[in-house]
Amino acid sequence: MRPIRISLDAMGGDHGVASVVPAAIRAVERDPGIELILVGDQTILEARLAKAPASARARISIKHATQVVAMDEPAADALRRKKDSSMRVAIDLVKEGEAQAAVSAGNTGALMATAKFVLKTLPGIDRPALCSAIPSVGGHTHMLDLGANADCSSEQLFQFAVMGSVLASAVYGIDKPSIGLLNIGSEEIKGNDVVRAAAQLIQSNGSLNYIGFVEGNDIFSDRVDVVVADGFAGNVALKTAEGLAKMVARFLREEFERNLYTKFAALVSLSVMRSAGKRLDPRRYNGASLLGLNGIVIKSHGSADEVAFAHAIRIAMLEVEKQVPARIASLLGAQLAANGTTAGTA
Repeated sequence: MRPIRISLDAMGGDHGVASVVPAAIRAVERDPGIELILVGDQTILEARLAKAPASARARISIKHATQVVAMDEPAADALRRKKDSSMRVAIDLVKEGEAQAAVSAGNTGALMATAKFVLKTLPGIDRPALCSAIPSVGGHTHMLDLGANADCSSEQLFQFAVMGSVLASAVYGIDKPSIGLLNIGSEEIKGNDVVRAAAQLIQSNGSLNYIGFVEGNDIFSDRVDVVVADGFAGNVALKTAEGLAKMVARFLREEFERNLYTKFAALVSLSVMRSAGKRLDPRRYNGASLLGLNGIVIKSHGSADEVAFAHAIRIAMLEVEKQVPARIASLLGAQLAANGTTAGTA
């Protein structure tokens, strides 16, 4: 069987090669069916790879790139002026067929703009959307959009629902994923005109398992598999959850360190705390899918360490295996035909 080849933006993110190279080594040691292409400064990458095991090094190649997209660089500038950046070259490799997916921890706006420009969107898709798994009572919930599109039309939210359903079904094996539309209340009269119109589009399609409006607290319940929102609300919800998790972890540490008794209680409950921490570890959920492209691009968190970035590589591999873009194109075509709906205007 032909190995899956994935290109990695080795210079992007807060840590760059310090996280990406160890993650690449970890990934090829874990998954014998992949080959990785590190994109970035060849001299730096060769030095980092020098101590890698020979078995891992044999499945990691280097593609030289002379530029780096800064984390605070405007997307338009990156697109116009950084044509030989590690991010751009990694995505170009997907377009050229030398890689089947690309992974980057770099600037989200630049990644979105570059990926859309190079790979184009699938037929019937106006804009790509960021989708990621979020821990919940039921295991995890898939949520999109997480920040790629601050303003969305009702047709675009419908497209997000289709894409999220395909991802949850194809990659995670969920049969008929339940879909909820994020709103300020569960009643049909709640929300703005765009959200209510999107609800009608999604509900009118019999192939989608739409359960109605959901609120912020439902994201973490076992009630829904896919939560659809515009990028503004989705990103606020995601960052709120991340902030809350950090606050709770800090409060627990402070309480356990309060006195000798609480320190003993912490020792007794150590195994339970470790187990809960593992379930909530954000590194296990790293890797947001940029859905709707004519190719596979995965956005890693900018501050990802090697464990988190390796998980993003794993997500890319799964999407290649399950042929996610082709499935989205097929299902969306059928949904639009059934609805008599055409794509909106980007």
